[in-house]
Amino acid sequence: MTNKNYLSLFAKSFNWAGFFLPKNVYHDCSKLYAFCRVLDDLVDKKNDVELKIERFNEIKNIFEKTYELDNKYSKALAQNEHVMIINDMIILADKNNIKRIILDDLIEGVGSDLNQKVYLRSIKDLLVYSYKVAGTVGLMMAKILKVKDTRSLKGAIDLGIAMQLTNIARDVIEDQKMNRQYIKPDFENIEATLKLADMFYESSFSSIKKIPFKYRFAIIVARRVYRQIGRKIIQKKNMQNYEKSGKIYVNNFEKIYQTILSLFDLIMLFLKNVESHQRIKEHEIIREEVNLDERI
Repeated sequence: MTNKNYLSLFAKSFNWAGFFLPKNVYHDCSKLYAFCRVLDDLVDKKNDVELKIERFNEIKNIFEKTYELDNKYSKALAQNEHVMIINDMIILADKNNIKRIILDDLIEGVGSDLNQKVYLRSIKDLLVYSYKVAGTVGLMMAKILKVKDTRSLKGAIDLGIAMQLTNIARDVIEDQKMNRQYIKPDFENIEATLKLADMFYESSFSSIKKIPFKYRFAIIVARRVYRQIGRKIIQKKNMQNYEKSGKIYVNNFEKIYQTILSLFDLIMLFLKNVESHQRIKEHEIIREEVNLDERI
């Protein structure tokens, strides 16, 4: 097992919310994030594309052999940090009934960023991509949190998609430098993407009620803090201000404020009934390529 805490090093917003989780669950979430981080880092490094593809395929090969050989392959390479992280993830998946097909979706989604140029042409492309790289993570998180309710699992996918759409809206300039265009690089499309994200944030809310109570507040905090990134982007009002602002994030004071507001969300959730799934149309679009029922 690797001792490096990737959540505390790289995912400040999630690490903040993780403070409200039991220690053992927090560590499991950190293992999931470490696996995601390994994949992202390989794709995002400023190396030659062919070299990145080669290294990414090496990781895929280790993952596949470890799965097939019941961890014997990874034990033979135990000194390699990446192998240790992959091994931890496979053990975590087995312990929490996370289907391999969900991990395959994640790897395929992240791997799609290895193209010389990434250009999403439609809302379907955007939704499928967001499911693969983040909706999968939301679903796996829900499994770690022992969620069994189907509506809540759909809500977990929605929350993951909402967060990924927020990332895309925040990183337009940075992605352009890497020849990636998930949305058109203008403020109108950034606003439209955040509006779509808000629809997914809303769809995720009532389903949190089906998460075991001891984990509920952490998810409410993560949802609120990450959604605040989008609200700060909207406040820029135009592309010029957006470009000047650099990477937009939620500072510690703002996190404290959003955490306090999350207490009111917790009370509201207690009084609220679980609503029927609001993003049926968008899930149907994703289902044209990915059978979500098999994953849930």
